[in-house]
This record gives sequence, structure tokens and C-alpha cells, in this order.
Amino acid sequence: MTFDIEMIKTVYARMGERIEAARKAVGRPLTLAEKILYGHLYEGIPTKAFERGKDYVDFAPDRVAMQDATAQMALLQFMSAGIPKVAVPSTVHCDHLIQAKIGAKQDLDTANSQNKEVYEFLASVSNKYGIGFWKPGAGIIHQVVLENYAFPGGMMIGTDSHTPNAGGLGMIAIGVGGADAVDVMAGMAWELKFPKLIGVKLTGKLSGWASAKDVILKVAGILTVSGGTDAIVEYFGEGADSISCTGKGTICNMGAEIGATTSLFAYGPKMRDYLVDTNRKDVADLADQYTAHLRADEEVYQNPAPYYDQLIEINLSELEPHVNGPFTPDLAWPISKFAQAVKENGYPVKLEVGLIGSCTNSSYEDLTRAASIAEQAVTKKLKAKAEFTITPGSELVRFTAERDGILGTFEKMGGVVLANACGPCIGQWARHIDDPNRANSIITSFNRNFAKRNDGLSATRAFVASPEIVTAFAIAGDLTFNPLKDKLVNENGEEVMLDEPKGLEAPAKGYAVEDAGYQAPAQDGSQVQVAISPTSDRLQKLDAFKAWEGTDLKGLKLLIKAKGKCTTDHISMAGPWLKYRGHLDNISNNLLIGAVNFFNEATNKVKNVLNGQYDEVPKVQRAYKAAGVGSIVVGDQNYGEGSSREHAAMEPRHLGVRAILVKSFARIHETNLKKQGMLALTFANPSDYDKIREDDTLDIVGLTTFQEGKPLTLVLNHADGSREEISVKHTYNAQQIEWFKAGSALNLIAQQSKK
Repeated sequence: MTFDIEMIKTVYARMGERIEAARKAVGRPLTLAEKILYGHLYEGIPTKAFERGKDYVDFAPDRVAMQDATAQMALLQFMSAGIPKVAVPSTVHCDHLIQAKIGAKQDLDTANSQNKEVYEFLASVSNKYGIGFWKPGAGIIHQVVLENYAFPGGMMIGTDSHTPNAGGLGMIAIGVGGADAVDVMAGMAWELKFPKLIGVKLTGKLSGWASAKDVILKVAGILTVSGGTDAIVEYFGEGADSISCTGKGTICNMGAEIGATTSLFAYGPKMRDYLVDTNRKDVADLADQYTAHLRADEEVYQNPAPYYDQLIEINLSELEPHVNGPFTPDLAWPISKFAQAVKENGYPVKLEVGLIGSCTNSSYEDLTRAASIAEQAVTKKLKAKAEFTITPGSELVRFTAERDGILGTFEKMGGVVLANACGPCIGQWARHIDDPNRANSIITSFNRNFAKRNDGLSATRAFVASPEIVTAFAIAGDLTFNPLKDKLVNENGEEVMLDEPKGLEAPAKGYAVEDAGYQAPAQDGSQVQVAISPTSDRLQKLDAFKAWEGTDLKGLKLLIKAKGKCTTDHISMAGPWLKYRGHLDNISNNLLIGAVNFFNEATNKVKNVLNGQYDEVPKVQRAYKAAGVGSIVVGDQNYGEGSSREHAAMEPRHLGVRAILVKSFARIHETNLKKQGMLALTFANPSDYDKIREDDTLDIVGLTTFQEGKPLTLVLNHADGSREEISVKHTYNAQQIEWFKAGSALNLIAQQSKK
């Protein structure tokens, strides 16, 4: 069925007028990203051109999507805003809280029991406020959105960093924090810095072992984890048109790993096929009518360089399969060079586990290509040397794959089918290992591979590849194996080679499902009660953060000076902490426990300057809060990269941290900090990071005249009595400064809703 078809019709009906006005305002042909952005201005018809990477712009997204771990805090905030019903179509998807341990049925049963309170809260709050609810087991948010809600030319935000997956259906889909979702659900403008544009021209065509996954693995190697920051990556060319819709989704999904605001492809036959296959022919017919609006202007395709801030070209016919990692998703190795890299870098050669699926690679096409390799293990009498797990992306995909014998093929190879959920991709994995401190290698078709990301073990080296490459490695159990040219010895002692993978973009007999897992909200939710027990350790009603006191901030203590990579996983870990995502005080006990302290190279061990003792980060910060002392966190480059989790901004705010000062921020995290009333600051001179000492007392001066474009001053009062002043920058505009003054953006919404 097609959800929200009238909304989609409205979006298409207004596109022509808005795009034409945008062309006049900009004075040139438009890229696809520009057409969608200018077509979704909150003010309506475009009247002026915006400067990329500089101007903050108000947008009106068409819909909001939330996964269960982030939805808890987003909806707790929405409840505080005093608004009776969401203003745009919105959904909640229960995919993060299911731990992979035994297998699909047992793990889902356990999750329903352990998370009963949270699921009932999410179901009831969705029912009350007009939000569509997808039950546990329905599937991973991004796959479910692609199958049901994404549409070419639309715009959505989602409280998960891999929301850009919907770009595979030509949609600008952007990962945000819960406070941003509250803005849109409340019918308010959503603010975004107008993105820069990176064009990726794809020529040729994928063949053999190469897959859509390898496109983004190569792009990640080119742009690195921060190369796409504040930019939209737009793929085009005959190579782009030839990739399946779900393959496009894979590429857009992992664009989060290069820091991109989002990624997208233009509408074409592959998208039409997918819409029809997923029972949305009405959307496909509409898109056909408006195709000119759903692709860049022809002049852009003929001569792309002048229209993009950066242009990359990749020949798909020459693209090798890639393996990226470990510890970072942008360390890219072509398969021909990977064995040598394993040997030279001393990575453990023995592969212990291969895992396929996740929101990035769990489509029907992915499963069939991987299954074509698994089938060979059976027919060629090859016994898998590594453990092997499979995570279907949705109940639609799982049910269809089971009907078609695909899951049975994996099981014959020795694979374990997990629940339709995120599972090991986000650390929800009860891994079985003899020695958790032993260096070991795993390989996944997931998106992220930071230390501890999948299994919580710092000794694990995690690599990322396509599902078919992962399956081949699981059979070989050896990271120096190259399936394109190496032979394996089977159970009969014979040398055999794996043939190239083959797959189907869509099931020959069509998709099928008995219960997709959707629950529609009440037509009138005014009488629905949302109960939160005051003694719950999983859910906690929010208290408003205090407004700014109107003075400069003086006497701040240094909580931690984080060294090197500090992602939102380091700031607010997932895994076992996911169960506290609806309880701000409890989850704050994981604040920065994964960050490396510059002064002692240790994690979760910082100095409490009130007593001179070293202790855990949250305990030290709670001591400062109890003493009425504010604090500051100092960080390195691209601070807050990774997941969109706003808990990484709310926890320090809740515990009394007043400012985060870093060399540079990841986009989503900087916005999350601003939304929560925090000061997000950067060094005017990055080398000033070295001037921060462990025992410093810090003052932030200039707040009484806080204004856009005007730096602030940080005073370093050293313990030896000396004093230094350094300049610190910020990117706050007038509206964001009001968030800071009010104590949070939510405080302003609540004030306005009472008027």
C-alpha cells in the first residue's frame, strides 16, 4: 500500500513553480539536490539564492522517521512541547533494542520481554500523537522507509545518521537529533546550513564481484570520514542509472561515513521498478509525469564541473571489490591489495566471524547475491571456516527470502539468521569468544567499524565489505584469501574456485508478507494515556534545562581533553546502554567513558580537581555538578562523528558541562549541542588545543554581547598562576543564540506553544 499519497501529490504539484522560481533566483540550471532543497523552503516560493556552506536556511520536510533508541528521547521532548498531534507524517521503528544472541525467534522473544515497558511507551505515545508505529521484528528503519515511505523528490529527516538511505529513491533524507525532529513534528521550520555539493559521476557498469557497496567504499577512501561534511553527494551518469534502487540505497546509506549531509540519485527506470515491486505503482506513475523535476537539468549532466564544489569520477567497469578498515570506514583496500595489507599491518589473518545484513546491505538483491556464494559452499563441499550470521532488513524481505529458499541456503552453509533488527551493527551482539582481550578479525557488510562498535571489544579488528565478499571470506576463514583468483580445498581434498555472485534485484514471484508489523495510530488520540512510572529505570520525564544566567561563564573546570577520534560512540556508547535511552539520568553514567584522556592516555579516568583524585568521567562530572561548578570538554578533529544520537549532547548538558571546545565538529553533533543550549566552540587556531592544561580554570568571555560571526574569548587560568587568552569561534546564528539564552530550543517551542 502507499502511505500518504495525497501529501506526495501535493509535493509534486508545487515542484514546477518552485523550481522555475529557483532557476531565476540562482540564475543558472539546477542540480537535483538544489531542485529538492529550493522546492522545500519553509517560506514557499524561492525568492533569492543561498550561498552554499554559509547561509542557514529554513526548510519544511515532508516527513519524520525515528528508530526506537532515539525516538524515546525525541518523543519525551515532543510531549514537553504541549502540542496535540504531529504536523507531518511521522513513524517510529523498533529495531535497535533487539540483541543478537541465539537466533531470530528467541532474540525477538527476549527483546519483547526485556523491553516491554519501552515498547508500550512508544506504541502509546505514537497512538496518542498520530504517529505510525512499526513493531519489533518489522525491520530496520531505513529498509522499512525505503519499502514504504521514500519517494523521488521528497525531503525527510530521521533520528538516525543513516537516514540518507532513502536517497536511493531520489529523496533528500537527512539524519538529525531528536530536537530537530520535534521542530518538524511541531510544524515549525527546520534549519540547515545550505549544503555544498559534491558530484560523483559514475560511468561504465558493475560486473562480476563488484557491487554497489564497493562504490561507497571507494568514495570513502577518496573523501575520508570528514570529506563530505556540510555537503550533499549527488551521483549521476549512465553508471548511476544502471545500479539497482536498493544498491543506490546502500551507497547513500554509507554516505554518513564520509560526514555527508545526505546523498542521492536521480529518478530513473530502476527506481520505477522498485516502486512497482513494493506495491507503489501510483507513486511511480506520478514520478514519471514529473521526471524532469526529479533529475538535474540537462546542462548539469552535459558539463557538471561548474555546478559542483567538487567532482569525482569513477568507472564502474574498472571498479574492484573493496575491503575497508579496521577501526575506521575510510581505510580503503582494493581486494587485489588487501592480502598484502593484512600481512604488512599484522592484522589477524584468521577470520572469526562474517556478518551480513544491516540497514546498509539487507535487501533482496544483497541476500540473493550472497546466497549464490553460500550455495557453492554446499555444492562444492566447502565447509565454512568462520561463524556466519545473516540479518534481513525487514519482515517483507525476510518472509520473501524464506519463501524462496534463500534463508535455507544460508542455514545449509551453517549460517545463523538473526532478527530483523540492527543487532551487531550497533553493538547489540552477545558475542561468544574465548578470550575478549585476544586480537581477532571479523568482517561485516555493515557501515561502521570503530573500535568496540560491533562487539564492545577493543581487540576486535572489524572490516567492511559487500555481502558477497563477506560470505566468501566466511567460507575461507582467511583474510588473505582473494575470491577473484584464489582456490580453496574442499572436504574431498579437491581445489575449487568460487564463481562470480549472481543475484536478483527483485523476487521473481513478487514480495510477500503475512504481517509487516505496522500499527496505525488512533484517529483521535486525545484520550490516549501515556504512562511513565516514576520509579522506572528505563523511562524518565524530562525537566527543562535552565536558561542562561545572563553572564560570562567563569571558573569552569576541565572535565576531559579528549585525544584523537571521539565519535558519538565514545561520548555515549550504545550496546548495553541502549536500554537507558529513555532515561537521561541513567544513561548519563556512560558520558565520555570511551574517550581517550590526553593527559594519561586512559579511557574513563580523569582528574577531579576538587580533590586531586582520578576517577570515572561521569563520577567526576557529577561531583562538579553537586559542587555547583561548571565544566568544559575539549576535543580534537571531527568531534562527534558517527551516529546522530543526541544523548551525546544531552548527557553533558544534563550533568552540568557548559561548553564543548574542539578543533572541528561533525555536522549533526554540533547542531545537537546547539539545540540543547550548549556552547559548541572551535579553536580559532587549532594549535591552541595544546595550551589546555589538566588543572586549568577556564572563563568564557563575550557572552553578554554574543552575536553571529563574533568570536568569543577563552581565558586559561593555569594552576601556576599564569594566564593566557585565546580566541574561539562559533557558527551560531541569531536564532541559535536564542536557543542558548533560553536554555534549549525545546524551551523556546514550549514557550511559543503556550501563547
